[in-house]
Amino acid sequence: MEMETQKDHLKAYGITYWILEAGGEAYWLLNYKGGSFAFAHSDRAEKELLTRGVSYKVISDSEFNRIRTEIGNPEVNQEVIKLEKVPKIAVYTPDFNTRGEKIQPWDDAVTLVLTYAEIPYETVYDREVMENKLAEYDWLHLHHEDFTGQYGKFYASQHTQKWYRENQAKMEDLAGSLGFKKVSQLKLAVAKKIKEYIEGGGFMFAMCSATDTYDIALAAEGTDIVGNVYDGDGIDPNAQSKLDFSKTLAFKDFRLVMNPMEYEHSSIDHKKRKVTPKTDYITLFDFSAKYDHIPAMLTQNHTTTVKGFMGQATAFSKVYIKSDVLILGDNKADQEARYIHGTYGFGTWTFYGGHDPEDYRHYVGDPETDLNLHPNSPGYRLILNNILFPAAKKKKRKT
Repeated sequence: MEMETQKDHLKAYGITYWILEAGGEAYWLLNYKGGSFAFAHSDRAEKELLTRGVSYKVISDSEFNRIRTEIGNPEVNQEVIKLEKVPKIAVYTPDFNTRGEKIQPWDDAVTLVLTYAEIPYETVYDREVMENKLAEYDWLHLHHEDFTGQYGKFYASQHTQKWYRENQAKMEDLAGSLGFKKVSQLKLAVAKKIKEYIEGGGFMFAMCSATDTYDIALAAEGTDIVGNVYDGDGIDPNAQSKLDFSKTLAFKDFRLVMNPMEYEHSSIDHKKRKVTPKTDYITLFDFSAKYDHIPAMLTQNHTTTVKGFMGQATAFSKVYIKSDVLILGDNKADQEARYIHGTYGFGTWTFYGGHDPEDYRHYVGDPETDLNLHPNSPGYRLILNNILFPAAKKKKRKT
């Protein structure tokens, strides 16, 4: 999995998932040659590697044992992690985006890379969440949702567009069918169900607007923070003082953006950025592979610097991040975190700022990224780290 030797880093994850799905055993060699994978040789596996264009090397059992002994040296920051199960994956995304309608005019980096890597997944949305279907899955990705019920705060620029009106109508119908008077009330209920899923042992991953709006919705429980252009009534003028940061996963002390016409939700997203596209990089932290398995797995890569990319929520101002949150990658020059992780109950969550790791500024309506052109993308590889790491941990759920 080194930069110079692996033809397709992304499909290598799909191969490893395929091995696990077939009942085989696989090992993740943390910090060894770019975070390589190892599994028993077979003619079928070798054929699959060749078919998918993944670089590999066949070694003897004695050579593999020698490598494990080398990695086991306590002075070497490497570790061998056995992958024990194939995680069942769910993507939280509107069902009207998966029935051929594709109302929302944007794609999703996670579904793009899952499809490219040939890793199977199922989709869920608000109805399935409210019906307690999340317990069926090991790993949950939150599509670019606005959990505050403000439709991404696209009103000023997009409310006359057909897609915007159709999306709002469908969301209002869905909320009503599930017994809620407002979309914001439904989204809060969904956010709380997802929090229960994490607490019980689930792994949640979110990107772009699903990161900060998730915590904003939790903090604002019981308080109207939604402008009248979105739900027909006004914002509580005392909303800011009523926020309860003890309910959030990642963020604290942030300020709401109360103007419904402003394309921003809060002060969490670092908007006073000084970087340019040429200087925008995420630096990954170096964790102990032997003692900090999860962050080490989440940061496996063939480079320690990843190209930055923007989104509705691009970067998290460090001043608003809770002290128990682990920063996995940041931009020190701008005092912003780009990739963060934490635990809640028996589960974990990870927030990754930005929309598309290979499209610096992805606009509404832009074509989706062709990952055939980016098979070695370090930014997309971070997503796949999150998808695979639950395979290394046995789940314990509350009863």
